[in-house]
Amino acid sequence: MAAKDWEPVRSIYLAGIATGQATFETEVANWKNWDNAHLVSPRLVAVANEKVVGWAALSPVSTRSVYAGVAEVSVYVDAEMRGRGIGSSLLKALVEKSERNGIWTMQASIFPENAASISLHQACGFREVGTRERIGKMKGRWRDTVLLERRSKLVGVD
Repeated sequence: MAAKDWEPVRSIYLAGIATGQATFETEVANWKNWDNAHLVSPRLVAVANEKVVGWAALSPVSTRSVYAGVAEVSVYVDAEMRGRGIGSSLLKALVEKSERNGIWTMQASIFPENAASISLHQACGFREVGTRERIGKMKGRWRDTVLLERRSKLVGVD
């Protein structure tokens, strides 16, 4: 993913926000703020017919050095392209490339209603840690999230 990909990435992200099932975010930051909030690598886009149809990126969970190898996962696929294995391809590539970049734990916080995303993560080696009950309020309603994580078998094993 590069700055030139931002508009289609932003559009896919906005569509995810609109579902109310993808994130607590209510709007998308501008490129500069989004760029600053995510790790430089890996950042991925899926392209079909020369069009960005999905994206994946990592954001640090903390600025504390002890968590340098722990990152939060974001995977989004264009609504018209779901069910074609794009999310799986993106997440598998993200796992592989994250390990090359020193990430030992990837985590995802997913609304329990988003069963497809939970299944996707589990199929890519994530395990359910637990449910964070009433972790955030969205449009006046408390929401739970399911916390999943994937621990690398290559990085941070010593």
